[in-house]
Amino acid sequence: PYPGGGAGKVLYSSFSERPKFLDPGRSYSSNEYVFLAQVYEPPLQYHALKRPYELTPLTLTRMPEVFYEDAAGARTDDPREAAHTIYRLEIRPDIVFQPHPAFARDAAGDFLYHRLDGPDKGGDKGGEYRTLADFEHHAERGLTADDYVYQIKRLADPATHCPIAQLLATHVVGFAELRKQLDELRAAGSPVDLRDFELSGVRATGPYTYEIKVKRHYPQFIYWLAMPFFAPMPWEASAFYGQKTLEKNNVVLNWYPVGTGPYMLTENNPNLRMTLTRNPNYRTTYYPAEGEPGDAEAGLLDDAGEVLPFIDRAVFSLEKENIPYWNKFLQGYYDMSGVSSDSFDQALQLANDGEFELGVAMEEKGIQLASVVQASVIYIGFNMKDPVVGGSGERARKLRRALSIAIDMEEYISIFLNGRGVVAQGPVPPGIFGYGGDVNPYTHEVSGGKARRRALADARRLMAEAGYADGVDGETGKPLTLYFDTTGGGPDSRSFLNWMRKQFAKLNVQLVVRNTDYNRFQEKVRLGNAQIFRWGWNADYPDPENFLFLFYGANSKVYGGENATNYENAEFDRLFKRMETMPDGPERLQVIDAAVEVLRRDAPWIWGYHPKAYSLHHAWLKNVKPNLMGRNSLMYRRIDVDARSRAVAEWNQPRVIPPLIMLAALGLIFIPAIRTYMKRRRRAAL
Repeated sequence: PYPGGGAGKVLYSSFSERPKFLDPGRSYSSNEYVFLAQVYEPPLQYHALKRPYELTPLTLTRMPEVFYEDAAGARTDDPREAAHTIYRLEIRPDIVFQPHPAFARDAAGDFLYHRLDGPDKGGDKGGEYRTLADFEHHAERGLTADDYVYQIKRLADPATHCPIAQLLATHVVGFAELRKQLDELRAAGSPVDLRDFELSGVRATGPYTYEIKVKRHYPQFIYWLAMPFFAPMPWEASAFYGQKTLEKNNVVLNWYPVGTGPYMLTENNPNLRMTLTRNPNYRTTYYPAEGEPGDAEAGLLDDAGEVLPFIDRAVFSLEKENIPYWNKFLQGYYDMSGVSSDSFDQALQLANDGEFELGVAMEEKGIQLASVVQASVIYIGFNMKDPVVGGSGERARKLRRALSIAIDMEEYISIFLNGRGVVAQGPVPPGIFGYGGDVNPYTHEVSGGKARRRALADARRLMAEAGYADGVDGETGKPLTLYFDTTGGGPDSRSFLNWMRKQFAKLNVQLVVRNTDYNRFQEKVRLGNAQIFRWGWNADYPDPENFLFLFYGANSKVYGGENATNYENAEFDRLFKRMETMPDGPERLQVIDAAVEVLRRDAPWIWGYHPKAYSLHHAWLKNVKPNLMGRNSLMYRRIDVDARSRAVAEWNQPRVIPPLIMLAALGLIFIPAIRTYMKRRRRAAL
C-alpha cells in the first residue's frame, strides 16, 4: 500500500478521518493530536514509562518554579492564602525551529516571503505557492521565551478560536482583558500585531525565561503546560500564514504546522496520505533510563540512553474501512493495529481468568498485545439549549432520565465491543481520582451485589410523568420524534444506528438519524444545532477537574468552550469551583460526589461507557507502552527493519498453485470446444 516496499526506518500506520485543525491554539481532538504532538513542544511532557503518570521537562531545563502571592502582593508559602500563583519557566537554549519559509531572509536581512500580497514582492507570484515545497528558500531560528508568550496571546485572540479560551480567562491574569481588547479591535477591522499588546499575567523575563501568573491557587494548571495549547509559536509564522495570497491556496497554519518537535509534517494529503519526517534541527535527547517495575523485563529499557528519535519517517495512509486495514496489518504492511469488532474473534480469545489474550494465529506471527482501560468516556449527549430535551425543567429532566434507562449500554458493550468497556455511572473514568465505582441510582439498582439497569417499566413511568405516555406528546397529541446527529456510514455505523432506533422504540419514541461527516458534526455541536449526539472525551491530564469541567456553565460550546451539551446549573458550578483547587483527599472526594449527584439527577448525558483499549503491534516494533496522557510517543518507537522485511517477504509469497489450477480448469473447459472446431474443419475440407 505504499511506494518503496517498506524499506528504511519508516513506521507505517493509518488514519480514517482528516484532521481539521493543526493549529495548536485551536486543535482539541485526538485524531489531530496524533500529528500535533510530534511537531509542537509544550514546556512539559509525561514520562514515557512511569506510572502513575509523571510530568517531566520537555523544553525546560527543569520543572517550573512555583511561587504564591497574597492579596497584598507579598510572597507566601501557604497556597490557601494565594491571590496569585506564579510559574517561572526556563527553556533550553539549544532548541531550534524546523526549517520553514517563514524564517527565510534575503541578503539585506528582510523576510523573503512576508509581503507576498504587496506589489513590490511579486503580487501575482504569491499565487504560485501551493505547498511549502514550492518555496525555494527555507531557514530556521532558535526558540526563545517570547515564542511561548506569543502563543498564549494567540489563545486570547478571538481570531484563533481557542476552545479553552473561556476557561483560560478565568485563571490566567490579564487574559480576559486582552481578549476583550482584541475582540473590539477585530470587530472594528483594525490590524492586530500581537507583539504590540501586553498580557499582564504572562511575560518574558529573559531570552530563555518567562512567567505565567494565574489567579488564586489552581494546582491543575501545571498539567496544561503539557498540552499543545502552550507550545511555542513564532510570530513569523503568523505573519507568513496571514497573507491573503497564501490563504487562497490553503497554505495556512491549520494545514502546515511549524514547531520544534522531533518531526515535521512534510505531506498533508488527507485523501491519500500524511507523512511526518524527522526534523533535521531537532536537538539531542535520550531515551529514558528508568521506568516502573517490569519495564526492564519487558524490554522497554533496552534502548536506555540512546539518542532520539529512532524513526526517520511515519507514513499514515487513509483507511476508511476496518477490514482492508486489518488484512494489511496481518500482511505486515502496517506496524500496529487496533482491534475492531470485525477482527476481534480472530485476534483475541477468552482466557481462563476472564480476560482476553492473543489468539493462536496472532502468536504464530509474533504479534504482541497491549491493553488498558482508557481514561476516557463515550457518551450520548443532550443539547440543553434544545426546547424538547434540554432545559432545567422537570419535564425535560424526566424525559432524559427515561431515555437513559432505556438505552441499554450493557447490551451495546456486549454486541458492539465484545465486552471491551465498563458501563459509566458518571463522567469520571477508572484510574482518575474521584471514580468511586458506585451506582447511578437513576439508571441502575443493586441486586445480588451487582449493578443492574432499572426495569423498562421505570422508564415508561418517567415518560408518562413527563407528558409523553406511550411516546405521544400530551400537549400536541403527536408521536414524539427526536433527532440524533452522528457521523460515519460503514457497516458498523448502520448496525449501531439500527440498534439506537430500537432503543428509542422501547418507549415508542421515533428517532430520526442525521448523518454527516465529522467536521460538519463538530460545527453543528459548536453552534448548538444538534439535539442528541454521541461523543467522547479523552483525559488531557489525570485529574477529575478535566472531566467535570465539561459541565461548567461558562465553558459551554455556544460560548466557545468544551461543554458540548451546554449544561448550566448554579449548584454544580458552585461545587465545581470549590473542587477544582482542592488537593486530593477525603474532603475533595466529598465535593466530587456531590457534584456528580447533581449531574446524575439532571442527566445531561446518557453516561455511556469507559472503553477498554486493545492494540496489537508486530514484534519488530519496539518500545510500545500505552500512554493515555502523553501523545508524543512516536519519537520513542524503534523499528527492526530487517525483521520486518523478512516477515513481509515470507507472509506475502506469490501463490502459484491457485492460478495453475485455474488455467488447468480453463483448459479442460476449452478442450471440447477445440475438438468440435477441429471436427468442423475436417468436414469442410472433405
